[in-house]
Parts: sequence; structure tokens; C-alpha cells
Amino acid sequence: MDTLSDNALMQKVKDGDFDKMSLLYERHYRQLFGYLFKMTKQKEASEDMVQNVFFRMLKYRNSFKGGGEFRTWMYHVARNVLNDHYHNAKRIPSNTDLHEFEGRMEEGMPADEKIEKEQAVETLMKAMEKLSEDNRELLILCRYQDLKYQEIAQILNTSEAAIKVRVHRAMNELKSAFLKIEN
Repeated sequence: MDTLSDNALMQKVKDGDFDKMSLLYERHYRQLFGYLFKMTKQKEASEDMVQNVFFRMLKYRNSFKGGGEFRTWMYHVARNVLNDHYHNAKRIPSNTDLHEFEGRMEEGMPADEKIEKEQAVETLMKAMEKLSEDNRELLILCRYQDLKYQEIAQILNTSEAAIKVRVHRAMNELKSAFLKIEN
């Protein structure tokens, strides 16, 4: 059963085989957590939101049409959960769990390389925070979640060409912010 596509698994869930949701959870937990964490910088809230995304996918399973990619539908649900989080929390994302999520550097790496890499990651995260929420989300979906432009266009209800332009502009803005912080 593990070889079923995400769409086929979700169709089974839609048809009442709720156990298949656990396979979808196993496949997509890390990806969703990464997206939500990069948007909020809050580990516990992101974990809660992942649970909420899967709960909503189960609750609203009949809205899954199966014509498009499961991942696209999943990110629509995730964006709604994220919007609800911001609406309910009425606060700007903080940086509290950033280093915990980034993980430990490789053990065998020389100390100077470790420090340089840590500084580059920290500068990049600061630069990401300087971006508008829309541009940050766009880059997270594109660069961190490895979604294709077409998938992002479906999630954001726009054209693929518009996404290409927006990603290009967001990358330029990120580069500019990174260089300002670095200097």
C-alpha cells in the first residue's frame, strides 16, 4: 500500500479508509513542519499547526477533488491554518526556536568552517525576516519546500509566469537584504 500515490491515498481517506491518513502524515509531516516553522519561527506552534492541517484534511476530505496534486491541496489547507494562527495570535513571528530547528553542524567540520556556516545561516535568516510575508512565503515554498512554480501558482491562485517573476524579485530583494546585513 505504501506505493500508492498521495492522490490515491487521499481518495481512499475520502472514501472512508481513515487509516491511510497516517501514511500521508508520515510522507508529509517534515515538509509541512518545515514550511510552517520557516513562516512562524515557533517550534511548538508549528507542530500544533501540522496536527491541525491533518485534522482539517480529514475533516474537509470531501473538498479534495483529486484532479490536481495532493500536495497543492495540502498547502492550501496549511496556508489556511497559518492564516488562522496569525489571526488568533495577532502577533508577528518570532525567532525563538531558529537554532533548534536548524540543527547541529556536522561533527567533523573544522571550527572556523562551523562558525562561518553558522554566521551565513544566521545572516540568511535575518535577511528572510526583512522580506514581506508574501515574499518570504514564496521563497520558502520554492527554495525550502522544493515546490514547482506550477504548484505554487495553484496554491496562490495565480499564473506560473507571475510566480516566476515574483520569485525572481523576491530573490533579488533577499540578496539585497543579505548584503546589507553582511556589510
